[in-house]
Amino acid sequence: MANIQSQMKRNRQNETRRDRNKRVRSALKTDVRRFRDAVTAGDKDAATEAFQVASRALDKAASKGVLHRNTAANRKSGMAKQLASL
Repeated sequence: MANIQSQMKRNRQNETRRDRNKRVRSALKTDVRRFRDAVTAGDKDAATEAFQVASRALDKAASKGVLHRNTAANRKSGMAKQLASL
């Protein structure tokens, strides 16, 4: 445990950010799973809607630094290919 005040503050900030990132990643996984479920079911309308939601969530996560922007782009590209194959 740190004795230095600035390090104690840094530890608190890191913990807060870790919790926030965890929530964002969890919600992101849920959005992507909903898209995959719609694609598996063959429901193009639901898949299109889920793609828009997941795509926006990926962009937001990338802009906040939760995901690397290239990771977000790769995931969106893969999802777009799956959607186009329906």
